[in-house]
Amino acid sequence: MALTMTDVDRFESSRPRLEAIAYRLLGSASEAEDAVQETYLRWQGTDTDRIEVPEAWLTKVLTNLCLNQLTSARARRETYVGEWLPEPLLAGDPMLGPADSAERHESVSYAVLALLERLTPSERAVYVLREAFDYPHREIAGILDLTEAASQQIFHRAKKHVAEGRARAEVDEAAARRIIEEFLAAATSGRTEPLVRLLTEDAVAVGDGGGKVPARARAFEGAVAVATFMRGLFKPGPAQRALAGGPVDLYITSANGGPALVAVVAGRVFGVMCLEITDEGIAAFRNQVNPDKLERATRQWAATDHGTPLLRLF
Repeated sequence: MALTMTDVDRFESSRPRLEAIAYRLLGSASEAEDAVQETYLRWQGTDTDRIEVPEAWLTKVLTNLCLNQLTSARARRETYVGEWLPEPLLAGDPMLGPADSAERHESVSYAVLALLERLTPSERAVYVLREAFDYPHREIAGILDLTEAASQQIFHRAKKHVAEGRARAEVDEAAARRIIEEFLAAATSGRTEPLVRLLTEDAVAVGDGGGKVPARARAFEGAVAVATFMRGLFKPGPAQRALAGGPVDLYITSANGGPALVAVVAGRVFGVMCLEITDEGIAAFRNQVNPDKLERATRQWAATDHGTPLLRLF
């Protein structure tokens, strides 16, 4: 069915919001784009004159497409090589969506996206729609074919699960940068002790190579284990040079609204390390090195100026 220009404009005005919802639900920018495109095809194939509230209709279609995707993704991730982490989005990416409240900012943080993987698809959908986009439970119930009371119960359960994984307060941007600079100095010193002092006792380090870049199948856990790993990771050597394929420039930036280190090789984003920095120390390193999940970051990186790197390795 041919769409009028008004119909096309209605959809395009909703596209940024739909992409932001889909990214939070799926943890993948490319899958989010596919889900939004499929929503457009559904919009194109319906009688839009019979749709009273286009925004609600589009949100319902998109959310249910994402729920189907999440269900099948669980099966795919059982055969995924190593740990699975979300696709990071660098500062300024429009798919991050609005960050005009603490809840919206938190909902797209890399740590929270990782935690959302523990939720059921319905819990994730309710949490995202309510916490990140402030949909009332009445509308969420209509989108997911639930009762309003069920939506409220699912939300409280999901929020509790997320809160349990986010028990410590994070530091501000200036403090985070200072700690990252201290971390880099310690990591390149060749000694473990300075690194241990910067970490929480239960610190973790997780890497996602997708079977395409070497990454440990299980997370490193505990300050000593994480510090030992980081000391080796930042130690120049033939293996590191061969893996990177050239000198690695490190930049401090922001990914998903939080502190991150971006590793760039010949203009290509080679890795994005998202750090969870609390008032007790660095609690987590989540390192995305799967090249399939860094294509968007590389395009965005190439389109912006970042000045000189903080550090060059290898």
